[in-house]
Amino acid sequence: MSATPLPLARELLPKLVTILREGYSPAALRADAIAGLTVAIVALPLAMALAIASGTTPDKGLVTAVVAGFLISALGGSRVQIGGPTGAFVVVVVGVINRHGYDGLVLATLMAGLILVAAALLRLGQWIKYIPEPVVTGFTAGIAVIIFSSQVKDLLGLSMAAVPTEFVEKWPAFWDARGTVGVASIVGLGALALILGLRRAAPKVPGFLVAVVLGSVAAFALGLDVETIGSRFGGIPDHLPAPALPVITLERLHTLLPAALTIAFLAGVESLLSAVVADGMTGRRHRPNAELLAQGVANSASALFGGLPATGAIARTVTNIRSGARSPVSGMLHAAFLLLFMLALSPLAGFVPLAVLAAVLVVVAWNMSDAGRFLHELRTAPWGDRLVLVTTFALTIAIDLTVAIEVGVLLAALLFMHRMSESVAVSASGERPELARGLPDGAVLYRIDGPMFFGAARKLLDVLDRTGGGPRVLILDMTGVPMLDATGADALATLAARAGKGGAHVVMAGLQRQPLGVLRRLGLRHRKGPVVFVGDVARAKVEAAHLLAESSGKAVGGSPAAGAD
Repeated sequence: MSATPLPLARELLPKLVTILREGYSPAALRADAIAGLTVAIVALPLAMALAIASGTTPDKGLVTAVVAGFLISALGGSRVQIGGPTGAFVVVVVGVINRHGYDGLVLATLMAGLILVAAALLRLGQWIKYIPEPVVTGFTAGIAVIIFSSQVKDLLGLSMAAVPTEFVEKWPAFWDARGTVGVASIVGLGALALILGLRRAAPKVPGFLVAVVLGSVAAFALGLDVETIGSRFGGIPDHLPAPALPVITLERLHTLLPAALTIAFLAGVESLLSAVVADGMTGRRHRPNAELLAQGVANSASALFGGLPATGAIARTVTNIRSGARSPVSGMLHAAFLLLFMLALSPLAGFVPLAVLAAVLVVVAWNMSDAGRFLHELRTAPWGDRLVLVTTFALTIAIDLTVAIEVGVLLAALLFMHRMSESVAVSASGERPELARGLPDGAVLYRIDGPMFFGAARKLLDVLDRTGGGPRVLILDMTGVPMLDATGADALATLAARAGKGGAHVVMAGLQRQPLGVLRRLGLRHRKGPVVFVGDVARAKVEAAHLLAESSGKAVGGSPAAGAD
């Protein structure tokens, strides 16, 4: 028996409300404050770096982390989820800005937020889990490669008039500019070495922040000629911008709908993946539809404040858990601490070298690639899954993230249908003696095992061909058929009609509830030929004997199939 669905209001209830109802102690507040401060220290350089990688200014990343981060924690369905800008959006954001400008990105993010709210109200949170793992791994690894490629210029301080937008054109351009490697490479590679060294020697130390601080101090003290946030962007403001609506027209809504759908999809998938990771670490269960609702509200609010798309951030969520977070309050405090940093430290942000932020993003790209899982799936997964993985990865890099996801999901669906159709087996009584036991002369029995859907319907239509037209009664043992779709039912109807034209009867035995309901709605018994339903194979054999005797004019007792269905 399936579980009774929860009321929608309960599915959308924020975990914060649940926590407060349970009782929130001063000790929990202290733990959440420490965790929130720790995550804020990690998120500060990361938010600025992701914004720059996305083709916009560093303050946009901070605004997103503050506004969206607060709302994702306050309204979300996870106790410890941390939200904000993530690497998954970099490719999409760059593409939207290049084609439609920053105002176009803001409108697409606002639309994505509304799409996510609608998805939550339609209870689509549970459906995200059906995205195939090779698709997720493939496009995530592809995004990581693109992020890494986008940081090579700043990491090495290359002198280039412009970096090509297409991935396949970037690396030849980098190679041509190899002679222009500048002093920024020392700062960038030094910061990269420091981050990696701290991860190995002192993993609890916030390596990103240490690298940013030391790299900035070193560049300033030594008077190094390196590009900084201040020299490129003029620093960052010390306040949040006032909320404002973007320009909205029907034409722009139509043009930006594909981008909005992609942003909504990525926000939904990554946030729920992050929530699943958090569940595994805490032993709790998140509310997927509440999480989608929070993502929708947060992205809409981020757009109104001129921010970027946001979602659940796996690395920051893990940091939050390991720092002792107990409730969504830690995520809300993380946003509050970031706002304080923005208000108090904005003048100092102008001294941060872009090469150091590039080093931060190189590490983010490596973590995001999950190279170990990618290579493991490439070595050990079935050939079809490897094809989906490589195709999604290659299309993400070479063409477009949206195309990669569409093709990857379609390819995975076709692969699944092929596997399911191959799993359907049809066994004949002439091939398996145990099926022929007790079977009267003139009858043939076929046992069907597996879901009978459109991908496997052809096997069913081959049944009558295999009988050679000889039997007068055809028994179909349907005990092993758990599911029947419209195409499978139509194949059964065609089979019954063809048998009826040849003067044969069809007896279907052991129909489960779902196939039986489909056939009843189809009206197969009444419109498609002489078909009888019975409860099991033993009764089917008795019914076959009765039909054979009846057709030969012999007197036999009442049909045992009466009332069988």
